[in-house]
Amino acid sequence: MKKNNADPEIEAAFFREVEESVKNDRLKQLWDKYGLAIIVGVALILTATVSFESFRAWRDKKMSEMSNAYAVALALQNQGKYEESAKLLGMISEESSGIYGDIAELQLANLYLSEGKNEEAVNILKKIVQDKKMRPELRDVARVKLASYLLDTAPAEEVKALLVPLNQPDNEWNVIAKEMLAMLAIREGNEVEAIALYQEIADASSVDDYVKTRARDMISVLEQN
Repeated sequence: MKKNNADPEIEAAFFREVEESVKNDRLKQLWDKYGLAIIVGVALILTATVSFESFRAWRDKKMSEMSNAYAVALALQNQGKYEESAKLLGMISEESSGIYGDIAELQLANLYLSEGKNEEAVNILKKIVQDKKMRPELRDVARVKLASYLLDTAPAEEVKALLVPLNQPDNEWNVIAKEMLAMLAIREGNEVEAIALYQEIADASSVDDYVKTRARDMISVLEQN
């Protein structure tokens, strides 16, 4: 049998070359199969990144513009230029889908109330209350404002529908809502319900002493009737 006198280094180099060739063939096959998809994927990632950065820059600029516009609207209102302020607030509420648009809409209702344009203000407040896209905390403010305006004249069920969602232990408007519901009960001649509501306020551990005292005074007056 003839002895193999091949240089080990030459053999190792040969096998490495074969291995590299096989790898290159596999890579070529993979590229032929997936290359276009890879290119498209990278392009989409780059496009998405650029689009996100562009959007963020546009959003920041828009927020700054809305912030400045809102400040101008408040300044105009303080100067007694209510018509100009109302126009600017209306523009902000229409053009901005962010926090300034929501606040501007609520502020526009406040402006109309201060001018005695109650129908316009009520329509805006009702719109805010019904708009589930609006921030919950601002919807709650609108509920309180609308309920306080309608408390003397609107049907009891309409006022209750506004206040009951606020009369929850975890709602920051809980005590005010309870007091307004008690006032509504008095209006409707239901003094027993009013006393029960005031008693809940008086017994609550988280309520200020001043509010508790006011509730107890109301209970005393109602019980004497």
